[in-house]
Amino acid sequence: MKNSKGIAIVFFMFVLFSSCKQHQEARRPISQASGSFMKKSVARNKKLVANEETQIQDVIKSNPNVVYLASKKGYWYSYETRNEADTLTPKKGDVAFFDYEIKDLKGTIIYSELELRPQIYYVDKQNIMMGLRDGIKLMRKNEKVKFLFPSHMGYGYHGDEKRIGTNQPLLCTVTLRDFKSEAAYKKENEVKLKVTPKVPTPTKESTPIINKTVDTITQ
Repeated sequence: MKNSKGIAIVFFMFVLFSSCKQHQEARRPISQASGSFMKKSVARNKKLVANEETQIQDVIKSNPNVVYLASKKGYWYSYETRNEADTLTPKKGDVAFFDYEIKDLKGTIIYSELELRPQIYYVDKQNIMMGLRDGIKLMRKNEKVKFLFPSHMGYGYHGDEKRIGTNQPLLCTVTLRDFKSEAAYKKENEVKLKVTPKVPTPTKESTPIINKTVDTITQ
């Protein structure tokens, strides 16, 4: 009996060890596949970024009279209108008022300024295009700046699901009209609400007169 029990225990330990080993070995291909996928993904992204940067550099080279500056965030910009008198730029806690248009790198308009205006942006508190989020904080009041954004600073892989396509670099021209603190903006709105006259609601007595006038015109 004792020998039988001993044999049974040894057999159980052998089965348990074998199953654990198989389980561990079964995990290896998943880990390797995951690592391989990540490497391929990184390689694709590098190739994509390099391709977009080449497109942007072609735009810059085709305009030798325009001085483009490289930002630390991976986009380029040039000034069409500069404001040398002021030094302040928008920061978190401000409200920025700006106009802009979006083109592709060939200069074809995707969204016109007329379609997009007016833009009111609570700096660093609203979800807008990453490039604009950073670029606006470089600008002074009344400046007009042309930005060349790679897709990762624009709408990325998904585009905007309307007119901006997948991984599409963009040319955005931005005019910063003004900016002020949130407190000042809120106070201005409160004053406007107090000053704006209320439109009187028509009374029952006035309604028949209006109807009578319409009837007369119809005849």
